[in-house]
Amino acid sequence: MRNQIVKRIAAVLLAGVMIVSLAACGGNKKTEEKAADDSKKETEIQVFIAASLNTVMTELAKEYNEDHPEVKITFNADSSGTLLTQIEEGYECDLFFSAAQKQMDQLEADGLVVDGTRANVLNNQVVVISLKDSGTKVTGLENLKDAKSIALAGGSVPVGKYTRQALVNLGTLKTDGEVDAITTVQVSQALGGVEISEEDNVSKVLTAVAEGSCEVGTTYYSDTYGYEDKLDILQTVSYDLTGDVIYPICQVQNDEADKTQTVAAKDFYKFVLSDKAKKVFDAYYFDTDVER
Repeated sequence: MRNQIVKRIAAVLLAGVMIVSLAACGGNKKTEEKAADDSKKETEIQVFIAASLNTVMTELAKEYNEDHPEVKITFNADSSGTLLTQIEEGYECDLFFSAAQKQMDQLEADGLVVDGTRANVLNNQVVVISLKDSGTKVTGLENLKDAKSIALAGGSVPVGKYTRQALVNLGTLKTDGEVDAITTVQVSQALGGVEISEEDNVSKVLTAVAEGSCEVGTTYYSDTYGYEDKLDILQTVSYDLTGDVIYPICQVQNDEADKTQTVAAKDFYKFVLSDKAKKVFDAYYFDTDVER
């Protein structure tokens, strides 16, 4: 009798354990399903990129969306200085991809860089360009004064700063302070009064030369992608003159973003740093051999 009672009690306890276990498994399954659903929620991320990155980043977004169609990537492409100002003024931004370290340094000083996310991604080179078969007398920065007109980015634009730095190192320009403070008027005077069209970003420099508005201009080597039949590269300026042209990226503190948006921004950030993205950057004439 006692044995039968013991057996019945054991059976009841075992059944209770099985019910609890099944409930737990069901709960875990629901949790996993919810996490999977959350990762597939539609969201939009704001990515601020230097103008010279516009073409390659559009390609990268297309490849990323093949696996993540739920993430809408909206680019804001302009000069790094303009983008920095917009972020500081409160524009919503999830990722910042700059064409120079100076703007990233300032963003970090502002406390707007997510800890541990700043990384160097690319290097580039400044080039002097003209329309193909233009007949220009200019062969490079050394005789830039022989141009009838020049398209030049402002000093706050990275390519404009790098160009000024190269001209300082050549002895063409003089400065006792920051090279980006050298005005376009001062550059013109140092070049004998040549006409200079100051542009807001590197893409506008490219357009000015490609459309024939200016005889020559300084852009990045990567900007000549797709223009091989239209433009001549008169000179590829050495790093000895410009210094490295490093492009850093970071996640930006975005208080307006919800969890889904933040997760998506982090995932796209990782994709930009991936080997798959590296191959795309290489194809678009960027140098990916940099220390991160």
